[in-house]
Amino acid sequence: MTRKERLMASIRGQDVDRPPVCFYEITGYDENPFDKDPFNIYSDPSWKPVIELAKEKTDRIVRRSASFKHEGDNRKTHTDIKRHMEDGSSYEVHTVNAGSRILTSKTRRDPDVNTVWTIEHLLKNVGDLEAWLGLPDEDFDFSNPDISGFIKAENDLGDTGIVMVDSADPLCCVAQLFSMEEYTIMALTENSLFHRALEKTAKSLYARTEAVAKALPGRLWRICGPEYATPPYLPPALFNEYVVKYVKPMVDMIQRHGGYARVHCHGNIRHVLDLIVETGCVAIDPIEPPPQGDVELGYVREKYGMNFTLFGNLEANDLENLAPGEFEKKIITALDEGTAGTGRGFVLMPSACPYGRKLSPNVMKNYGKMVELAEKY
Repeated sequence: MTRKERLMASIRGQDVDRPPVCFYEITGYDENPFDKDPFNIYSDPSWKPVIELAKEKTDRIVRRSASFKHEGDNRKTHTDIKRHMEDGSSYEVHTVNAGSRILTSKTRRDPDVNTVWTIEHLLKNVGDLEAWLGLPDEDFDFSNPDISGFIKAENDLGDTGIVMVDSADPLCCVAQLFSMEEYTIMALTENSLFHRALEKTAKSLYARTEAVAKALPGRLWRICGPEYATPPYLPPALFNEYVVKYVKPMVDMIQRHGGYARVHCHGNIRHVLDLIVETGCVAIDPIEPPPQGDVELGYVREKYGMNFTLFGNLEANDLENLAPGEFEKKIITALDEGTAGTGRGFVLMPSACPYGRKLSPNVMKNYGKMVELAEKY
């Protein structure tokens, strides 16, 4: 089978020659070792072998989002953005004019770490949330998404992999406006107000989802955000309220156009797996074992293998820190448990990837073991 055929068969629950193996974010497509941008960690020579291995040997899943005309126009979002450099780091300050309140958020990006840190969140209290709710809804034209970047990536990949539509859910859009502490308090104590926020976000998100699902039928999607409502942050009853209620319409739109919805949910999922089934999605990731999560892959395969194609369940922490001999045992366990008995497909995949500039030789060996053992399986 080609790598593309293997992935799509696994997603559809069909027979494959072997389980696909994917390095998650690392695909050998978007990582450019020749880009001298000081914030491009992949320019460090230590990354080159992994990038080449991903390109040549893995079943590649490249992530993309579709944009819309005038999206990002600050005048439409009442937002002012200022950027500056300080001690080698890049800072952004967003200020939003929300009537009687000025809402502010700040982020920092460091050159040796491939992430953006939020050092001040936009919403700090109930008053801020009420002011944000008063902002006008997005008024973009959602009828004609720009899918040119998506199609180019598909053409470039050919038979070596697939391109996946990446989307947040309403909970993700709202929760990240707060610090984690303030978010959990708000979600627990301001139920009706929090639903208003989710509904406000869902309005435009549903329009986006419908338009993109129609323009790109039959593709895999990843929906992020449900982990914000898993224990210990929120009880399962609120997972039902804040996730199932708002994600199911997205899944229905995607699958009405022949697509495949995958729910991305880190952490403790044992007590919300039945609720994830209710969303109608056909795949989940990354299914983290204890101590990062609370469920073994074998349990999910046995109880829910007929519902979901499973993506996982190698921990990024193990990928970086275990010696190859120990990591090999984790890989074999994942392959055995992920394919046991009957059910839909399984894709061997870590929960994330290293995000530092320097990659150790140990990590390279562990990535190599993933490919080696999947190919032999």
